[in-house]
Amino acid sequence: MFGFLVKKNFFDLWDNIFRIILINLGFLVSLSVSVFIPPLFTSIPFMGLALRLIGFMWCFIYLAGAALSLKNISDYSGFGFADFFGNLKNFWPVGLFFGGIVFIGYILFAMVIPFYLGMNSMPGLLLAAVTFWTMIVTILSLQFFFTIRARLEANLFKVIKKCFLIFFDNPMFCVFTFLHNMVVLLLSGIVAFFFPGPAGVLLFLDEGLRLRLMKYDWLEANPDADRRKIPWDDILAEEQEKTGSRSLRNLIFPWKD
Repeated sequence: MFGFLVKKNFFDLWDNIFRIILINLGFLVSLSVSVFIPPLFTSIPFMGLALRLIGFMWCFIYLAGAALSLKNISDYSGFGFADFFGNLKNFWPVGLFFGGIVFIGYILFAMVIPFYLGMNSMPGLLLAAVTFWTMIVTILSLQFFFTIRARLEANLFKVIKKCFLIFFDNPMFCVFTFLHNMVVLLLSGIVAFFFPGPAGVLLFLDEGLRLRLMKYDWLEANPDADRRKIPWDDILAEEQEKTGSRSLRNLIFPWKD
C-alpha cells in the first residue's frame, strides 16, 4: 500500500505541477505577508500582534481551501481558479477552527512543559514526558484534519474524534505519512518550497487517507476477515489500473507515446 501511495502521489504531482506550484506560491505570499508586515508596526504593539494573529489564521484558512481543491486531484480530476476560490470561501471556518487549535496547542505546549521541567523533580519529569508524547500523538492524528473534513465529516468536533480513531487503528501509517511529509518539505526547500511544498503535503495526506479508507470498505464487506491481514493488492487493483505505470521518457515527453 505504501509503495503504491508514493507512486500515485508522484504521478499526480507531476500531472498537476502547475496547479501545485500556484497553490504553493499563494501560500508563500500569505506566509510572507504575515511574517514581514507586522514588524512594520513595532511602534504600535497591539497592531503588530493583531496583524500577526490574523496572518497566522489566514494561512490555515488558505490551507483549508487548498486541501479541498487538491481532493479533486486525488480523485483523478482537477480544479480551476473558480473552484479554488469557491472552496476557500466555503472552507474558511474550517481553517479558522484548526488554526485556533494549533495556536492554543502551541501556547499550552510552550507553557506546560517548561513548567513541569522547572519543578526539578521526578513527578515533574514524568508529567513533562506525558505532555510531550500526548502532543506527538495529537500531531500525528490531526495531520488528517483537513482531509477528513473534506471526505468524511462536517461536524468539526467529530472530525477531531475521527482523526484520533484513524491514528489508533493505523499508527504505522500515520507515522509513515508524517515522516514522508517532513522529508518532502525538507527537499522542497531546495526549490524555495514551490514544489512539492505544502500543496504536495496536503495532496499526499488526502491520497493516503483515501486509500486507507478502502480498508474499512473491505472490512465492512468481509466482517469475518482478519484485520491484521488486509489484501491490499486486491483492494487496490482498480486503483493500480487507473494509475498505470510510466517510463521516464513518458513522464518527460508524454506526447511522444
